[in-house]
Amino acid sequence: MLDGQRQDSATAVGSAGGTGDDGTDATLNELPLMPAERIWGFWDYSAVNIGLAVATWAFLQGAAVAYYVGAVQAIASIVIGYAISVFLVSLAPCLPSAKYGIEQFVGLRSVFGSNGARIVMVVMSTLFAAAWSAVLAIMFGHGLVNVIDNVFGVEISQTGAAVSLLGLVAVALSWLVLARGPVSVESVCRVIAPVLVLIIVGILVMVFTKRSWSELASLPPLDPESDPHTSFMVAIELNIAGGFAWWPNIGNLARLTRGPRAAFWPNWLGLFAASVAAAVVGVFAALALNLEDPTEWMIPLAGVVLGVLALIVIGFANVTAILSQGYASMVALKGGGGKLLRGTPWPVLVAFILGPAAILVFFPSAVYDNYGRFLSWGAILVAPLCAVQIVDFFLLRRGVLRIRDLYLPSARSCYGYWGGVNAFAFASVAAGAATYALLLNPVTYIPSSLFPYTTASIPAFLVAGTLHAVLTKMFVQPLGLGGYDRLPRVAAGVDR
Repeated sequence: MLDGQRQDSATAVGSAGGTGDDGTDATLNELPLMPAERIWGFWDYSAVNIGLAVATWAFLQGAAVAYYVGAVQAIASIVIGYAISVFLVSLAPCLPSAKYGIEQFVGLRSVFGSNGARIVMVVMSTLFAAAWSAVLAIMFGHGLVNVIDNVFGVEISQTGAAVSLLGLVAVALSWLVLARGPVSVESVCRVIAPVLVLIIVGILVMVFTKRSWSELASLPPLDPESDPHTSFMVAIELNIAGGFAWWPNIGNLARLTRGPRAAFWPNWLGLFAASVAAAVVGVFAALALNLEDPTEWMIPLAGVVLGVLALIVIGFANVTAILSQGYASMVALKGGGGKLLRGTPWPVLVAFILGPAAILVFFPSAVYDNYGRFLSWGAILVAPLCAVQIVDFFLLRRGVLRIRDLYLPSARSCYGYWGGVNAFAFASVAAGAATYALLLNPVTYIPSSLFPYTTASIPAFLVAGTLHAVLTKMFVQPLGLGGYDRLPRVAAGVDR
């Protein structure tokens, strides 16, 4: 049955303008993956997730939390925040992608229409991927500048050309690895992940050789809000947003797993457990050393020799995270970017995706020093997007998609909506984003009077999800659009 679906999907894509079949790996194609083409089981995907989660951005996450709360509240806020958002991104986009082997933005055609999903794809796969890759590349530059300073006894500016040039090196390394496909991503993560876990344990041990738990727990936050409760809620919001930040690429990685279970549970070992552990260690180090930049922790904690080695490993771990961003964006644009991008050789497409990051690394202060705001700009879109997708797939469609229709032209697809765009889904996302902005200004990062009782991401999620369900029931379904009244009978989890 799945073979027939794949053939029908290929025909549908061909009728829409060609498959762009250039002989590349099947995992770089937008068509549903066959079972034999799915390369990751539970432990494989867990290793990938752990490798991603314990990159330096997790340490930076902990340092950001240390701004607002002390050690005890930081642990609570990290566990609460990541538990909420990792659970939600594990539902969508992970499960639809894993169930059907579809690229996550192809799955979004059922929600936003073929043209609407392309809009979402371009925004999430280019702007956000470029920004995250730039953050990671700049961290790479910061770390190696610290290495050079301590090894050669010099003092290079953390905002100068050296950081930018080293950031370019990180981008170039990422391109070279991605040129070999997703198996290379897995291979790199398999090596980096265990070493990073050892570094996290080492940092934790070294922090407690300098401070007892009672001393650490008594240390004040680096720069808290005037109201302690507001500070705690800001810390929770930072961590909810940190978990939501996985949404743009986690579905495309889950697509490579051998089934929904292998896609869901490794997120709790990687995106949750490893992220929590790394962020908590980051909080402890930031509080103990009173330093916000993770690349400045290693040498004071471990000495020059071990500190330099740790910085080198952590710096290259950032490259593994850039790989995930680049791979997910490459698959999305290759599959859903139209005939032009389908026909583009994928090494060139990777260069196109990483190009904006190569520009952003020349503005290290603007990118690196606004981590909290950057997370906020991600969550303001991802929280409502995630809500709309979860409500649509699990509640309105009962977990069933018509795979053929995902690949048909809008005029022939049950997901055609109005000219390939579901305006009501976009209205729901916009309402969720407006809710977020009213509760927490993403520009100034100043919370409203209601924020200490609600956070911003959770109300944005609830508003968007509820409105999508209501608008769909009131307007879309009565018009017979979206395929909601044509849910197929299922056999073995695959629609007929």
